[in-house]
Amino acid sequence: MATYKKRGYKPKTKKEKEVVVEENSTTAEVFNTLDEGASKTEEWFVKNQKYIIGVIAAIAVVVLGYMGYNKFIAEPHQKEAMNDMYQARTYFEEAANGISSDSLYNMALNGGNGKFGMVDIAKEYSGTPAGNLANYYAGISYLNLKDYEKAISYLQEFTSDASIPGPIVKGAIGDAFVQLEQYKEGLDYYEKAFKADLNNYTTPMFLMKAARIAIRLNENQKALDYLKRIKNEFDSSTEATQVDVLIGMVEAKMQ
Repeated sequence: MATYKKRGYKPKTKKEKEVVVEENSTTAEVFNTLDEGASKTEEWFVKNQKYIIGVIAAIAVVVLGYMGYNKFIAEPHQKEAMNDMYQARTYFEEAANGISSDSLYNMALNGGNGKFGMVDIAKEYSGTPAGNLANYYAGISYLNLKDYEKAISYLQEFTSDASIPGPIVKGAIGDAFVQLEQYKEGLDYYEKAFKADLNNYTTPMFLMKAARIAIRLNENQKALDYLKRIKNEFDSSTEATQVDVLIGMVEAKMQ
């Protein structure tokens, strides 16, 4: 039977002292586990950031297909813009494939061989599909170059009704905010990302990222809801392999 101990209680017998030591050790172990889990949550972003951004960059390469590249070429008033974009897009694709990435991302942004870069295309052809797409490429390029404020600025200008770019763009904005340590804004965009399109890839990915940031912000019920959704709805996803440990950690914090 458990015994309530008043503040200032001091154990008298040897047995009572042993019980107190054991209880304190258990409590310390729990908190150490939670601290370790929190540290791992922070380390996860650092460890996986390069991979995550690489995935986003790779997806960006195929976005033209979803945005109707051939349609742009077929329309006379788009030809000049898309001709300028071709060279910048080539730099971007090579950078996304890991070839001298930083210098090529800079060339994608600023241009080369007498052609505009994505920054100039976004400005000169503002309001056109080409200008819109340039915002996307510029934002992802700045994200890779760790210029997170510019990444956010350009990505927020990009609009699309297609299913694939939406979650990726919102998630990329979330990544940029997290890197700027603006965690509430990051969480907001991760939530927008997993709500933007229901699928087996981006939905569990951004649910997990939202859950981890919610843990960091001590929004434990929200984190628990997102983790359980991964467990119940996306049990075959990569993220599902991590949820049981995180659920246990969050539930322990909530006790």
